[in-house]
Amino acid sequence: MNLKVVKIRPDAKLPTRAFPADAGMDLYFCPNSELATRMISVMGLAIEMRESILLSTGLKIEVPYGHMLEIKNKSGIAYKRQLLVGACVIDSGYAGEIFINLQNIGWKTQYVKAGDKLAQAVLIPIAVCGVEEVTEKEFKADSQRGTGGFGSTGDS
Repeated sequence: MNLKVVKIRPDAKLPTRAFPADAGMDLYFCPNSELATRMISVMGLAIEMRESILLSTGLKIEVPYGHMLEIKNKSGIAYKRQLLVGACVIDSGYAGEIFINLQNIGWKTQYVKAGDKLAQAVLIPIAVCGVEEVTEKEFKADSQRGTGGFGSTGDS
């Protein structure tokens, strides 16, 4: 299966895999005109400590029906630079530009430049289902776990 991708800016980079069997496809920062005004000389775009920012990729991706595209952390960027991806689920009905919701959870300003690899996209099959309201009596409650929630299995 191939994903259909449109570059909406000529300097956008197509998603890539470092190795053929990698689950994720790397996504790259491609500043739009709004973000370009925030660029700081040769250092790039500043992401202040504790700041969350939407970074453009310059791409539109057609997600096949029955799938979602999840934008996830790159382990090295998360560990070394404390830049984490926030909630990013791309549904098959979305036709706009793909953005990376990047959060600086560290204690120093981080800089990103055009073309930097910042996140990865994973195509995930989903079960498309309806919702049916049932009564408490019809609800399956005969599991070993029961209603045990947070920490109920002895996790610290």
